Amino acid sequence: MVLKEIKVSVRNLVEYVYKTGSIDQRFQTSSSMTEGTRLHKKIQKTYKEGDLAEEYLSRELPYEELVFTVEGRCDGLIFEGDSIIIDEIKSTRSSLADLHEEAYPVHWAQGKVYAFIYAKDHGLEKISVRLTYISVDTEETLHYLKTFTISQLEDFALTTIKEYYPFAKLIAEHKEKRNQTAEEIGFPFREYRKGQRNLAGAVYKTITEKKTLFANAPTGTGKTISTIFPSVKAMGKGSIDKLYYLTAKTITRTTAEEAFELLESRGLAIKTLTITAKDKACLQDEPVCQSDVCEFANGYYDRINGAILDILGNETRLTRPVIEKYSRKHRVCPFEFSIDLSYIADAVICDYNYIYDPRVSLKRLTDSQKKRTVLLTDEAHNLVDRGRSMFSAELKKTDFLELSRSFKDQNKEVSSSAKEINRFFIDLRKRCEENRTAVYKEQFPELIDYLQRFLAAAETELIGQSGESVLLDTYFAANNFVKAASLYNEKYVTYVDGGKKEVTVRLYCLDPSDLLSQTSRGFSSAVFFSATLLPFHYYFELLGGVPGDYRFKIPSPFPHENWDVRIKPLSTRYKDREKTIVPLVRLPQELLKQNPGNYLYFFPSYRYMNEVYEAFMDELPPHTDVLVQASAMTEEDREGFLKAFQHNRDKSLIGFAVLGGIFSEGVDLKGDRLNGVIVVGVGLPQLGADRDIIKNHFNAAGKSGYDYSYVFPGMNKVLQAGGRLIRTEEDTGVIVLVDDRYLTPKYRAMLPEEWQDFTVI
Repeated sequence: MVLKEIKVSVRNLVEYVYKTGSIDQRFQTSSSMTEGTRLHKKIQKTYKEGDLAEEYLSRELPYEELVFTVEGRCDGLIFEGDSIIIDEIKSTRSSLADLHEEAYPVHWAQGKVYAFIYAKDHGLEKISVRLTYISVDTEETLHYLKTFTISQLEDFALTTIKEYYPFAKLIAEHKEKRNQTAEEIGFPFREYRKGQRNLAGAVYKTITEKKTLFANAPTGTGKTISTIFPSVKAMGKGSIDKLYYLTAKTITRTTAEEAFELLESRGLAIKTLTITAKDKACLQDEPVCQSDVCEFANGYYDRINGAILDILGNETRLTRPVIEKYSRKHRVCPFEFSIDLSYIADAVICDYNYIYDPRVSLKRLTDSQKKRTVLLTDEAHNLVDRGRSMFSAELKKTDFLELSRSFKDQNKEVSSSAKEINRFFIDLRKRCEENRTAVYKEQFPELIDYLQRFLAAAETELIGQSGESVLLDTYFAANNFVKAASLYNEKYVTYVDGGKKEVTVRLYCLDPSDLLSQTSRGFSSAVFFSATLLPFHYYFELLGGVPGDYRFKIPSPFPHENWDVRIKPLSTRYKDREKTIVPLVRLPQELLKQNPGNYLYFFPSYRYMNEVYEAFMDELPPHTDVLVQASAMTEEDREGFLKAFQHNRDKSLIGFAVLGGIFSEGVDLKGDRLNGVIVVGVGLPQLGADRDIIKNHFNAAGKSGYDYSYVFPGMNKVLQAGGRLIRTEEDTGVIVLVDDRYLTPKYRAMLPEEWQDFTVI
């Protein structure tokens, strides 16, 4: 019998078997990992010559039909005369007086497994384990020492492996079946659409060659299955072990789930997980993750292994309803359950944040795991602005002023450090008085120093606290600011807005390309794809493309006759908008006379939309219903809006909506559910300081700053809105582009090929 090899780190092994207790997300210092590393090194520097730190240890342990390769780096290996000691170092904010010898069995377990490996490798009859606890606050140390015989350690290692074995066996058997079925499965449709085989081939080549691909594949190409299917095939060949399907919108997550469900129906054995945001996943009225408040947090680690074995043994599609079902059954937090499962599942469908945002990314992903993982980033055009947001940070003066006053008697260190920062903001305002705003190419090192002092003071006050507060919110804002400062490069600016009552300082990431690239290139391969990765050079550059990366563009798979494209050359510039109200009311009236049906009517702003809507309602055509997008809509409101677009309606329907909003992207209204789209304007973002700073940055870099800041993002919104119309080969309809700029060479060149044969009305 050929034994199956299972690799597992010492830490993961013992945490699975011995970790107990509850989730308790009262405040914990965010600097604990950095502090822990520093304190580890401090202890290791006390070792005498000949002692070893971070010593790599590995051993094979066969059990039943599996052979476990258990590996890791022990903190210390100390030689004292004839004695050999494994040192296991743990930093803590708990009082050392409260840490009795058996407080954390998982800590002893880690040391004992290392001790077993070393003793076995070196033929030792006995070996010692020392637990070293060091206080983060005082840097005092506490030691516990135990000596074990090789027989004791052998029994312990065997017991640990036996406990881990059911989980390991389940995973090993599944992966064997997964790889076999992935290798055997064929494309799940009778034939490829036009361009689809080429896209799938490009994705497969990218993964097997460990490269990066940027793909513009228009609506109808079948992008989701064309990226997932070749990834699964690469998994079957052993090129990768995992994939992340990343998206910004819930509806595209559903499309990915449906693609995996289709492949499963064709015989693929795969575990697919969808991560739902914490506030949506929570089973309580309020997401308070404390053992004394939430039954799903209390004792979580005592029950989680049973929950994982149960769900993996019985389910393949780990969607929100399935996670909730097993969370209730085993009384475990559904969000933390999904995060734990994300490290086990073959495919994870989630928001961009879980990979790209340095504040919330999946921290337990190791470098070796990343090197066996592909990132599939859907609707990748959204990642540019999302990247800017993820890597930027801001602070407000009034928060520190309030804290300096409210903590004056309660905590002098918090008060004085906040007062110091408030003074800094006052000085900044004086420097900005003439223009009120200012842009700097530095991150203010003195402010970072003040913030470090504030963070340290705030941490001592916040430890163990729960619930929202100004101090907690300001702590996180300050911490995010310091993190952003560590990423600061020539593609950032510091933007100061100094009003009379408020001063805001923002570290603004103008070009996220380097930071996005740094993340994506840590994985085996990455695929960025969209129906509107246009203009292509703009998105290639800002998503971090480099000369050696693959690029892929294909035309629409649908006949050009499916589109009836018309251009109405009105000026929709801000100064001319009042004059356009009457013609914009008459435009849909004429369309409804020619072809009754369902239309989406997109505007560049809520104000403009509402002005036309009100005038339109005064002259509402007969047999016509009207819906209008509100600035704040619940999921039920959104679903109700879209559900109204039915192919068998008694009346025509006009849906007024905003460009770049929730209905201009990711909406799939096939057939006669949508007969036409009207787009008013060229989508330019509203003029503002943020966009002008981006414009100036790219101007300074020798590019057309106005295009990078306004024109390209604006036209992408237009293309997305127009893309709602033709979703299948049978779909036909009219697109009306309302603006005289569409007739200029610059804007016409940005229209897709299938829109070029237009009629001017």
